[in-house]
Amino acid sequence: MGRLRLQNPGINPIDEESLADIDTDQSPNPPPDNSCCSSSGHALACMINSKVSAVLAVMRRNVRWSGRYASTADEYLDHSLIQSLKSLRRQLFSWDTSRWSSIDPTLYLRPFLDVIRSDETGAPITGVALSSVHTILALEVFDAGTAHVEDAMHAVVNAVTSCRFEVTDPASEEAVLMKILQVLLACMKSRASMVLSNEHVCTIVNTCFRVVHQAGTKGELLQRISRNTMHELVRCIFVRLPDVSKSNGKLSSLVEMAGIDKNQAFGMSQMENGNGNYGSLTIPVDDSTVRLEMPNGMKIMVESYGIPCMVEIFHFLCSLLNIVEQIGISPRTNPMALDEDVPLFALRMINSAIELGGSSISRHPKLLALIQDELFRNLMQFSLSMSPLILSTVCSIVLNLYCHLRIQLKLQIEAFFSCVILRLAQGKYGASFHQQEVAMEALVDFCRQKTFMAEMYANLDCDITCSNVFEDLANLLSRSAFPVNCPLSTMHILSLEGLIAVIQRMADRISNAPPRSRQALLELDEYTPFWTVKCENYSDPEQWLKFVRCKKYIKRRLMIGADHFNRDPKKGLEFLQGNHLLPEKLDPQSVACFFRYTAGLDKNLVGDFLGNHDDFCVQVLHEFAGTFDFQDMNLDTALRLFLETFRLPGESQKIQRVLEAFSERYYEQSPHILANKDAALLLSYSLIMLNTDQHNVQVKKKMTEEDFIRNNRHINGGNDLPREYLSELYHSICKNEIRTTPDPGIGFLEMSPSRWIDLLRKSRKTSPYIVCDSQPYLDHDMFAIMSGPTIAAISVVFDYAEHEDVFLTCVDGFLALAKISAYHHLEDVLDDLVVSLCKFTTLLNTSMAEEPVTAFGDDTKARLATETVFIIANTYGDHIRTGWRNILDCILRLHKLGLLPARVASDAADDTELLADAAYGKPAVNSLSASHIPSMGTPRRSSGLMGRFSQLLSLDTEEPRTQPTEQQLAAHQRTLQTIQKCHIDSIFTESKFLHADSLLHLARALIWAAGRPQKVTSSPDDEDTAVFCLELLIAITLNNRDRIFLLWQAVYDHIANIVQSTVMPSALVEKAVFGILRICQRLLPYKESLADELLRSLQLVLKLDARVADAYCENITQEVSRLVKANATHIKSHMGWKTITSLLSITARHTEASEIGFEALVFIMSEGSYLSPANYLLCIEALRQFAESRVGLTDRSTRALDLMAESITCLIRWSQEIKDAGEESEKLSEGIRDMWLKLVQALKKLTLDQREEVRNHAMSSLQKCLLEVDGICLLPSSWLHSFDIVIFMMLDDLIEIAQSQSQKDYRNMEGTLMHAVKLLSKAFLHLLQELSGLSSFCKLWLGVLSRMEKYMKVKVRGKRSEKIQELVPELLKNILLVMKSKGILAKRSTIGGDSLWELTWLHLNNFAPSLQSEVFTGELELDSSNHTQSDGSHSAVVEEGSPSG
Repeated sequence: MGRLRLQNPGINPIDEESLADIDTDQSPNPPPDNSCCSSSGHALACMINSKVSAVLAVMRRNVRWSGRYASTADEYLDHSLIQSLKSLRRQLFSWDTSRWSSIDPTLYLRPFLDVIRSDETGAPITGVALSSVHTILALEVFDAGTAHVEDAMHAVVNAVTSCRFEVTDPASEEAVLMKILQVLLACMKSRASMVLSNEHVCTIVNTCFRVVHQAGTKGELLQRISRNTMHELVRCIFVRLPDVSKSNGKLSSLVEMAGIDKNQAFGMSQMENGNGNYGSLTIPVDDSTVRLEMPNGMKIMVESYGIPCMVEIFHFLCSLLNIVEQIGISPRTNPMALDEDVPLFALRMINSAIELGGSSISRHPKLLALIQDELFRNLMQFSLSMSPLILSTVCSIVLNLYCHLRIQLKLQIEAFFSCVILRLAQGKYGASFHQQEVAMEALVDFCRQKTFMAEMYANLDCDITCSNVFEDLANLLSRSAFPVNCPLSTMHILSLEGLIAVIQRMADRISNAPPRSRQALLELDEYTPFWTVKCENYSDPEQWLKFVRCKKYIKRRLMIGADHFNRDPKKGLEFLQGNHLLPEKLDPQSVACFFRYTAGLDKNLVGDFLGNHDDFCVQVLHEFAGTFDFQDMNLDTALRLFLETFRLPGESQKIQRVLEAFSERYYEQSPHILANKDAALLLSYSLIMLNTDQHNVQVKKKMTEEDFIRNNRHINGGNDLPREYLSELYHSICKNEIRTTPDPGIGFLEMSPSRWIDLLRKSRKTSPYIVCDSQPYLDHDMFAIMSGPTIAAISVVFDYAEHEDVFLTCVDGFLALAKISAYHHLEDVLDDLVVSLCKFTTLLNTSMAEEPVTAFGDDTKARLATETVFIIANTYGDHIRTGWRNILDCILRLHKLGLLPARVASDAADDTELLADAAYGKPAVNSLSASHIPSMGTPRRSSGLMGRFSQLLSLDTEEPRTQPTEQQLAAHQRTLQTIQKCHIDSIFTESKFLHADSLLHLARALIWAAGRPQKVTSSPDDEDTAVFCLELLIAITLNNRDRIFLLWQAVYDHIANIVQSTVMPSALVEKAVFGILRICQRLLPYKESLADELLRSLQLVLKLDARVADAYCENITQEVSRLVKANATHIKSHMGWKTITSLLSITARHTEASEIGFEALVFIMSEGSYLSPANYLLCIEALRQFAESRVGLTDRSTRALDLMAESITCLIRWSQEIKDAGEESEKLSEGIRDMWLKLVQALKKLTLDQREEVRNHAMSSLQKCLLEVDGICLLPSSWLHSFDIVIFMMLDDLIEIAQSQSQKDYRNMEGTLMHAVKLLSKAFLHLLQELSGLSSFCKLWLGVLSRMEKYMKVKVRGKRSEKIQELVPELLKNILLVMKSKGILAKRSTIGGDSLWELTWLHLNNFAPSLQSEVFTGELELDSSNHTQSDGSHSAVVEEGSPSG
């Protein structure tokens, strides 16, 4: 016997052997393997000879044949079968075995075939003959290139399919049947099978199926082998379909061109309505039928097999699905008729055929039509079977059909999901748990397809005539994943996998897509009939994308309009008009299309509207009926479809109007039997009455068929309708009720025959199927629909899950959700995801265990959630908004636990800056708790990963602790590893790459997390949190210097709030003050436009409470000094310098800070490098305060005075520079004069200092500033003013001090007074020439004389100073001589007697009368000679001058 290979027909439909056969068929030359074909012909002859001997040996064992040998040795008495075998044996070795391929195979096959066909042989003999033929076929003794191979193959098929033998026992019969199956399968697997005709292939399949059928009463082994063989035959046939599409395509086209009926040409009849042989293919015996002559003389059935036989075989397989219903064979007579046996057998073969045929099926209209109609209709029926095995197989078939033929099966796929998957997977409507599980598994398989959900959305959800399959499936998966008051089950996990598969496909599409901008909102600007919107080019993604979005917008608006309509029809129509979906003036067609194509309408309201007698409603009714296609449709089917769209009103008049419109439309399209539309109306009425009669429980006496026929006599234009026609209508109504009222209990419609017919008609008119590629064209809209339920579902499963593999699956889902949300700019979705994830970190739970670090390390779910949160924050932070608050809550919790790594609050300063900081005495930032400036005694606990870990390992000598266990150490290690994976520091150090909105929300979140500062001391934890948040806020501010405008106001307000709310030194106010200083240091070089704002912020330091300011004064001054030295060139405004100098000035009286502050001023003033008109007066005032300050050595005061005096060179330089300034020069000069005046005023104040050295040094400096100003354009008025408010005032003040103050406070005032009067003399003489011509010179001169007189009379230590009394006359004498020499003071006659000469001597004669005689000797002699004449006059002058003396 030949070797029999058993295979499972449901697994691996294309095995290696089949693939080898395919390759062999395509190769023109046989492969050079070790087969008999490649050996010598002599060996083949020997093999065939051995087979002959075997047959003869078995025949001799039989009594019938052995008797012939015993009777005589004469050969002529042998039976013809024996004779042919012996003849073959004689001829074998006489052939030219070297040319074996030229030998006709029928010569060595015919003896064996004769034995097979003979009805005289028993089963053993037939079996050996079959084995011999099987060996010849299996060993490829001949192939497609052998001579006369067609005749040989046809002879083998004919002989085996008509095999006859005597049945002696059941076992031998089964053996022969098995061998028949082997030979038939070997025929199809042979390389010579390509010469078989369509007829012979169909015969093989028919014979094999007869064996399958017959095996039902035989043993289990034969049943399995026969089914497996049938399955293998189908695979062998359909594996050629892709090649037949290329090589044998002409055959089917010839058949179509000749107009030959398929069934007639191939002699095959299908099973219809239960008539015909059971599951068989009828092969006619008449050759004239088989070999139908073509017009060109070609015999179609002798062509190599191809599409025709595949069509018939596939049709036959589809017909097997109707066996149980149509024939109703009992299990006793036919065990294959069991519930799932035959359908399952047929479904598996159909699945294999589709798997192997693939997309090639679409090239053959007949095959495609079978799948679109008969196969899918049966699949819809069997998918509701209670057998999970059948349902699973059906789902596999539909999945294969989707993969290969979805373009041609758009509405069929919609029906499958709407009526099967959505119905069964929910566990409602009577579905068992197994059905629910299988349906969900199938749905998950579909979701794993790369473009399935995208195509469902594009083709169905965006089509107003289709249901929202994508939305329904997404909601189903989300709901099914929710464990409601129960632990997780396989259904929950399965639903989770489906959800994640959907979003994972979206995430995969993003990987290949370019960056996406925000999607613009779609709105309709004007009315366009929504049912006429079309796409011009479905191959262009831009066009179909715009089209489907428009359709989806319309569909959504229609559903909203339907909701309004259900509450108030008038308002519903008005809403649609307002959204440009209905015209401003309603027309019947638009309203009819709204009723026809909008889902969710209240069918009662629609029915009432359509049945209304109003003219407009009647017009809408007729337009509504016109939207139906009743072409060539049975009346009852058409009526069912029509009445399914609304509820038939109860009033007879409304019913009449509705049925009139229906009848008119039906007769217009299907007038074949009916004489006129009245006949259609009357028959429709009759069907409605019959329906009520048959299906109303209150009707006891039911209408019979005869009654129905009698009631409809003479309605067809006075004639009767055919009895068969009426009988068919009667039975159709009796079996299947026409539902005139919607059933609220049915959520998903069953696929009735009428609905299937309507589906097929729609499929011919529906828009083309849109095939989506790897681009995320519609993912934004899809994700917006499913994101919320998906996040909730995955979160609930993650919450309930206990196994790590489920955790990891959920994490994959979370990351995919984040990726999609970020790509499509759905910030709200990403925030919701972050909020949900943060809850699982357990970090927000303040009531954690006593050892929270250990508990965290032991909680896998919490660690995974934490890692996921920070992966999202680092990867998709650009799109996080309010979610930053929750992330910061987690970070703060880690901070409190001491688990954060170092440099989280770093501003990513480079090494050079850190070194520079250290050089100024500021520690580098090396941990979270490290303050930029050393904390003023505030204790800080250890932070950072290693610090926290070392705390665990260390033993406190004061409070001994137990050594941690290995479990605790392992948990801590896991915690540390998790935190390291989070890269928390990157959130802040890389914040410069965040989008502006996200960055602003991060800053606001930090401010929110810090809380409002309290005037009273807050708890250490609260203060630590506020300090840490402030550190982070400063870090991101410094990291975003290029976008400081974005953050500055919020940062400033927060720091100001801290500064103004703090009354005692604390770590928080310390961090705030030095933070604002550091921000200014770092940002001033880069943001000149913001320099004033930055420097103005330093005024906050001036608002510090006195206790706070005193505590940090030295460090503040260090920072201000560093700021000045690094950024002096960037401080240009008066306001900025005012802030700086104010900060420096307040240090003048602070012991620790004054030296640093003074050095900063020295840096600004030295050589005038950084002096400018903007800061000159401010620096002078600051220097004055340092000069007045008695903190520190006197040398600093004198140094300050020197700087003030040296600054005069800057004024001179500026005066020279503005000479070419044009019109502005005068204004600028005025400013310089004002600065000079302020300078000398400041020096004047210092001349009153208690310290002698300072007073005298100030006097010298003042003298320098008064006398060495030749380069400054000072006006006479300026000098006069300076005398009044500087020199005279100084002299007066010094006299007052000398006379009233204690000598202990003001030592050696005598010397100071002498310096002062000398200064007066020098200044007056220096300006004498310039001021003498002024009208007010006399007043000035009298002022000088008045001060000289006062100094002559001043008492120091209670007595007059001899030195002063000697000095003043000398100075006056010098002045008078100069005035005399310049002709300023001379005796001259003036009216009124108030001449300068007279006034001078009036004053001088009071305290220095000898000066006149010393200076003006000649004038006195002349005066003496005239004394007699002018005696009276002279006396008058003396009297007048006496009082002033």
